[in-house]
Amino acid sequence: MPEVQTTSRLNKFLAFHLGVSRRKADEMIEQGIVAVDGMPAVIGGRVANDQTVTLRGKPVVQKTISTYLALHKPAGYVCSRKQQGDTPTIYALLPKKYHPLKPVGRLDADSSGLILLTDNGDFAQAMTHPRHYKLKRYEISLDTDLQPLHQQMINDFGIQLEDGPSKLTLERLSDTARTDWRVIMSEGRNRQIRRTFASLGYTVTRLHRTDFGDYSLGDLESGAFAEVSV
Repeated sequence: MPEVQTTSRLNKFLAFHLGVSRRKADEMIEQGIVAVDGMPAVIGGRVANDQTVTLRGKPVVQKTISTYLALHKPAGYVCSRKQQGDTPTIYALLPKKYHPLKPVGRLDADSSGLILLTDNGDFAQAMTHPRHYKLKRYEISLDTDLQPLHQQMINDFGIQLEDGPSKLTLERLSDTARTDWRVIMSEGRNRQIRRTFASLGYTVTRLHRTDFGDYSLGDLESGAFAEVSV
């Protein structure tokens, strides 16, 4: 029986095998650095299972399955490949076989908690794009008690920041103290939680992410990691 010929969209092919988003894949195609069987690729093109796709003249190595990793990031590590000064990167916590994986979103160096890493660009896009509405949960501590009026402002109206409104849901973590809170949000702008409270005169002294969409830290210890399924 002859082999069944199958095709897929080229940007989807690149996203899966290179671990980038489809948008990034389209950018590569537009830059003219992608070819199919030696011919320059075009936006919207398709690739068959017997064709050769190259990036800058080198064949794209095809993989059969994606990898998904959950990491309990300690404070004091940056979510990038390049070390910033004396601050190590999260890749210092991982075996080399996981170094091709890319973080899904970010936590700043002072924050701790759940970080997902993958080589599947579509998964990363689905987890981070606002239209997919993936809830994230954090436990935070403030330098001083949060005033009830400010709690109501954040919960009911949101806080206007320089890059747009910040909408957070707050839940108390203690019946007595007003410094410890759970923050629930679906956005993920740079240092959004810290900037939201700073705009009202508070400093976030601890920020720890416990949940990202359907994924939770559970009993994963600080600095530890585990492969997860989709």
